Amino acid sequence: MLEQLSGIIIHIIQSTGYIGIFILTGSSATAIPIPVEVTLPFSGFLVSQGRLFMLLVIVSSALGDLAGSIIGYLIGYLLEENLMLNLIKRYGKFILISDHEYHLATGKIKQYGIPFVFIGKMLPGVRSFIAIAAGITEVKFIKFIITNLLATVIYFSFISYIGLYLGSKWNILGGYFRKFELVIVIALILAILFYVNYKLKIVKFKR
Repeated sequence: MLEQLSGIIIHIIQSTGYIGIFILTGSSATAIPIPVEVTLPFSGFLVSQGRLFMLLVIVSSALGDLAGSIIGYLIGYLLEENLMLNLIKRYGKFILISDHEYHLATGKIKQYGIPFVFIGKMLPGVRSFIAIAAGITEVKFIKFIITNLLATVIYFSFISYIGLYLGSKWNILGGYFRKFELVIVIALILAILFYVNYKLKIVKFKR
C-alpha cells in the first residue's frame, strides 16, 4: 500500500508540477493520509534535476498546506465534538486517525496552546490532524494561521532540501543505486518508520 501510494504521489508531481504539490500538501493538511515526507523530498529531487525551482516548491507547498489547514480548522471549529468523535470512530481508520491521536492533539493544545500547534505541524502522524484539533479547541484563528505557516515553511524547506541534497550526490552514489530508485527507497523507509511509530504503537506518545 505504501509503495502504491508513493508511486501515485510521484506520478502526480511529475505530471502536474507545482499544482500537484499544492493539491497534495493541501490534502494532507485536511487529514487525508498523503505523507509530505514523500511529496517534498521527491520535489527536492526534481529541483536537483532542474525540473522544478526550490522557491516555487516551498511556496506552492506552503500555500497548499495553508489552504488545507484553513479548511481543517473550520471543520474542527464548526463541528460538534461528539460528532467529530463519532466520525473518527467510524471512518478514522480510512484516514489513519484514532481516538488516541485525537485526544493527544486536542489535549496537548489545551495544555500548551499555540506552541504545540507549532511543534505539531512538524510531527509526522500528528501534523495532518493539527488544524482540525486547533479548530476543535478554538485556538485564535490569526495566531493559528501565523504559527501554522511559520512551522510549515520551516519543515517543508527542511525535507525539500533533503531531496535536493541527495539529488546532487547521485554522481557519487550512482554506482550503487539508480537515481530514481534511491529516492523511492529513502521515501519508503521514512514512511514505514512513521507508520510503525504512530499506527502500530511500537513507540508510543504519552498523554
